[in-house]
Formats: sequence, C-alpha cells, structure tokens
Amino acid sequence: MRPDQELLKAAFLDKDGTLIRDEPYNADPAKVVFEEDVFEGLRTLQGDGYRLVIISNQPGLAMGLFSQMELDALIHYFDDQFAQNGLVLSGFYYCPHMPATTEPGCTCRKPEPGLLLTAAQELNIDLSRSWMIGDILNDVEAGNRAGCRTVLIDNGNETEWVKGPYREPDYTTRYFLDATDYITTQTVRRDA
Repeated sequence: MRPDQELLKAAFLDKDGTLIRDEPYNADPAKVVFEEDVFEGLRTLQGDGYRLVIISNQPGLAMGLFSQMELDALIHYFDDQFAQNGLVLSGFYYCPHMPATTEPGCTCRKPEPGLLLTAAQELNIDLSRSWMIGDILNDVEAGNRAGCRTVLIDNGNETEWVKGPYREPDYTTRYFLDATDYITTQTVRRDA
C-alpha cells in the first residue's frame, strides 16, 4: 500500500448459509441457490461504499470431495453472478484445510481471523470500518478477532451456541436484507 492510499471499508461475507443455502461441501454451481434478497442487500452495501469479499471455510478440498479446478469454477460462477446483478466481487478468500483439530497450525480457518487479515492487507481494507456477516458464531468470532463489527444471520444454522469473548455479534437478525440495512444505518451514524 502506498502511504497516500486511502483505506477502504468492506463487507466480509460468509458463503454457505449466508449468501447461499447451505449445501455441505458443494462446489457445483448447479446446486447453488442464493438466499432471498441477497443481491438487493449486496447492492445496498456496495452503494454505501463497501467492497464485497467472500470469506469461506472449504475443507471439502482437503477431504478430496472436490478438486481445486471445481472450486475455481465455483469462484468464477460467483464472480459472474455478482456481475449479472450489478455487483463487483472484490475477493473470494477460502481456507482449504481440515478443522483445526485435525490440521494444527492453520490460522485461516474461521474462527481464526487469518482470511480477513489477508484480505484486508491485499485489498487495502480498514478492518475497523468493516463488517463480517455470517450464519454461525465462528463467523462472528473471526470478524471480531480481526477488528470488524459483526452481524449474525440467525437462520437456524448455528447449532452449538458456544459463547466466548469474541462470539457476541453487534447485531443479530434472521434476514440478510435487514442485516445490510442495519449496517448502512450504522455507517451513517458513525460517519456523521
């Protein structure tokens, strides 16, 4: 980053269960179903100056459930879907590792903040002005640990509800569009 470059803000987005219906270990674009009002909400965020960045755990790669080529095709599909809806996907960051219990030393698998930190460095993002939106508390923890504010989409996908110092979201809602509306009202308040 050049010293004269302004830091940007981002909406970090969990993929499965947040942007699309959760289809475990899916890398097939034909099985992707976007959640209701996702593109409308994303347009709201983009219109408010947020870069849109997907942050996703993809252990199916390490498990051999899909190939790198299939995952690359899925990422390309997301780029296309965003573009068709008037959106720019600024990045798609993923952890290819197994859960930390079987792959020690991984710093990118949520709830670790590594993917957000890498994206922030590469995309010139100010984490303190950014948000992480996800459907489980591991997403919330990753966002909070990275220094973002967080939204939990409480759509029934969180099953463990393990509490901890980084696992409290700034806002909880059942609906993606409500989450994006909340974020933009907070932006107006903070920037005023």
